[in-house]
Amino acid sequence: MNLTIQDVADMAGVSRATVSKIKNNYSGVNEKTKKRVMEIINEPGYQPTFSAKSLATKKSNLIGVIYAGKINVDFTHLFFNKVITSFKKAIGLSGYDILLFSNEQFKQDDGSYLARCKHFGVDGCLIISSDDIEAIIEELIKSEIPCIGIDIKISGPNTSYVTTDNKMLSVYVVQYLYNNSIKDIAYIGGEQESYVAKNRKKRFINIMECLSLPIVNDWIETGDFFAESGYLAMKRILIKKSYPKAVYAISDLMALGAIEAIQEHGLRVPEDIGVIGCDDIEACQFSKPKLTTIKQDKETIGKLSAQMLQYLIQHKQDIEPKLVERQLVICDS
Repeated sequence: MNLTIQDVADMAGVSRATVSKIKNNYSGVNEKTKKRVMEIINEPGYQPTFSAKSLATKKSNLIGVIYAGKINVDFTHLFFNKVITSFKKAIGLSGYDILLFSNEQFKQDDGSYLARCKHFGVDGCLIISSDDIEAIIEELIKSEIPCIGIDIKISGPNTSYVTTDNKMLSVYVVQYLYNNSIKDIAYIGGEQESYVAKNRKKRFINIMECLSLPIVNDWIETGDFFAESGYLAMKRILIKKSYPKAVYAISDLMALGAIEAIQEHGLRVPEDIGVIGCDDIEACQFSKPKLTTIKQDKETIGKLSAQMLQYLIQHKQDIEPKLVERQLVICDS
């Protein structure tokens, strides 16, 4: 016989609200009532439904996945798509299912992610973002629910994050160009509030100054990490009086857009202007010319996120953030 929460409530002579409070470990329910409810759940011969089983074990084996931030990062983003695939495989091997929060009109508590997590009883959350997160995410991070961020620095009582070593990416690119006698370098970054964009631009400026390379404001542009914005940013650079010898775009998609703009302008890549991207997405292999890029280990980022989230769920204690190493993939651009 399958038991629902309503069945449990009826058999215990309490309300659904009382059962829900016990499920979420809220205060205000006496121990005698708790004991009676748990005895019903654990009675031999009954097959509990998912909700009743999670009530008994205090675990749902559900992981909430949240795409957050002001920039629209979702399934279409090739970098995060690979990361979440790796995460799904790793967390699934440990018996967890993924719950993707997609209801934009969740009414309870004004759309609060914390309320959603409590409503579904998730054991932990993965937060994916490329920029600053909303206040309703901050509420979740400050709660007791374990959370891991990907490419976003989060801080709370039971949180950590995984990201590529963004501070060194720009240093690596500029040093490589400098070692190949390329000094006139343009930069296509992301939105200024983005954690990733802030770090990469700051280090780009720092290493350019350290190597006494010219920082040309006309060659510094921003986009939204997608191809069209890279194309438009490169167009703005090309209408200036002089051209750079190389362009560093902080996403492969923006770099591919920049290549299209350069070629459309009648210039050659890399003979006239070289281009370096970042992410090493699959599309780089099929661009003409093939894009030189900084490889971010998407599989490792996904696996580490799963391992760290499980640790937080099991141990309820702090864990240091993880920085994943990068690698320059030299191709034709």
